[in-house]
Amino acid sequence: MMQRYGRKKIGEILLKQKVLTAEQLESVLSEEQRTGDSLFRILPRMRLVTADQLADIIAEQAGVPRMELGNMIIDKAIATLIPEELARKHNVIPVLKIANTLTCAMVDIFNVHVIDEIALKTGMTVDPGVATEEEVEKALEDIYVEKADMAVVIETLNKQETPTFSMDTAVDVFDLKDAGDEHPVVRFVNMMLAKAVTEGASDVHLEPEEESLEVRFRIDGILHRQAPPPKQVREAITSRLKIMANMDIAEKRKPQDGRIQMQIEQRRIDVRVSVLPTVYGENVVMRLLDTGNIRIGLDQIGMDGATLEKYRALLRRPNGIILVTGPTGSGKTTTLYSSIGTINTPDKSIVTIEDPVEYHLPGIRQTQVDAKVDLTFAKGLRAILRQDPDIVMIGEIRDTETAQIAIQAALTGHLVLATLHTNNAAGAITRLLDIGVEPFLLSSSIIGVMAQRLVRLICRECGGKGCQACQKTGYKGRSGIYELLIFDEKFRELVQRKASTEEVHRAAVSSGMQSLRDNGLSRVEQGITTREEVVRVTQDE
Repeated sequence: MMQRYGRKKIGEILLKQKVLTAEQLESVLSEEQRTGDSLFRILPRMRLVTADQLADIIAEQAGVPRMELGNMIIDKAIATLIPEELARKHNVIPVLKIANTLTCAMVDIFNVHVIDEIALKTGMTVDPGVATEEEVEKALEDIYVEKADMAVVIETLNKQETPTFSMDTAVDVFDLKDAGDEHPVVRFVNMMLAKAVTEGASDVHLEPEEESLEVRFRIDGILHRQAPPPKQVREAITSRLKIMANMDIAEKRKPQDGRIQMQIEQRRIDVRVSVLPTVYGENVVMRLLDTGNIRIGLDQIGMDGATLEKYRALLRRPNGIILVTGPTGSGKTTTLYSSIGTINTPDKSIVTIEDPVEYHLPGIRQTQVDAKVDLTFAKGLRAILRQDPDIVMIGEIRDTETAQIAIQAALTGHLVLATLHTNNAAGAITRLLDIGVEPFLLSSSIIGVMAQRLVRLICRECGGKGCQACQKTGYKGRSGIYELLIFDEKFRELVQRKASTEEVHRAAVSSGMQSLRDNGLSRVEQGITTREEVVRVTQDE
């Protein structure tokens, strides 16, 4: 049986194999303490080693088998020798039984408490083997979940006797509110959402056409068409989603917003649902928010070392405004949340005003804009400043009043983080001047502007050729590219004389700022994305 190592041994193995430097290991351990995540998740997330490489190294060094579960046929009778709850809790699955010895594929083979618990439950000797978290989770789904094929469900819907719906009347032919999971419409909706989460979609679009309901998933920023359901059930599907989101199914002429909370593959997913009436029916767009993905450090969002060091220095400033800019879907909220996570300490009071609150952050007071009660960004911000905060986060500066209050907050000793919709860092200055902010106030309050985009990463499975894992696109996953404009006396003078965006940008580049496109091209040189992808996301720069 293998030697039972302590937690420290994982780091020693990676140092010995020169996978990590001492500094990198210190950073990893710090992240483990900060987030509570395991090293097996943190190391791949920080892109220091892939999950497969980590499993291979540990198996070799610990002298245990490397179990590639995707290439194994697992006997359900053996796999279910331990309870499902225990298997899912500890990411472990039995794969082999010889006499009184049970071989289990595990993510963390060094967790002796889990091994002892399995031995106690089964009355057998337990031998561990190494597998990745993804491999174990997939195997558990195959064993414990009776999966229905989407094509089968769609075929069932084709045969379903459906009611007649009207844009002008409520759905009253059958009641989907109490429909169980066996109902074909309910099964289709459940499977569609599960598939979207599994494939890493950020949004799901249900788009009614004259003779069909188009279904598209936004994956890594690009919409991908999915198999459509039969046209005769499209309004039933919309009604089911409206019921789940606590909307009025009888109201089909006005836009509605709602929210669904669900658990998929041990992940809590918040779904923001927006319904918009169109000529062919109600268009539904759902934003999928994985609440487990927001605990992410600044060093994991793609910022290069030099930019990260300068940005961290800005966050240590006691007061001033830091702006994060870019179009919708460029990762601004993730950057702000990661920034707050970096500076969130017990001696700081942090309050936010957002629209909407996408993720709930422990230890931070978060307020949501609500038009129904006239709670705007400006009114919320005024109230927040009476709460004695040290740091304030504004989801978006949209108007002159909000901008002026933010500036006053910065000038009275607060650190303010906010987003703004502009194409590049220099454009933020012009934008604020255009909405009526006085140049002298602007120049004395802003300390830095970060512009960003998200680029798709070359798929590691196929090296960009296109495979099933990447939807045949050659890309899987995204990372940020950035440009950081740090204010000094030169830029204050430019603001005072209302210099153009082009002039400010040229001055920033001449002062050493790396532009978005140049930052992206450096990622091309590193082999993690392509020139075409960088050009695609920076063409409006």
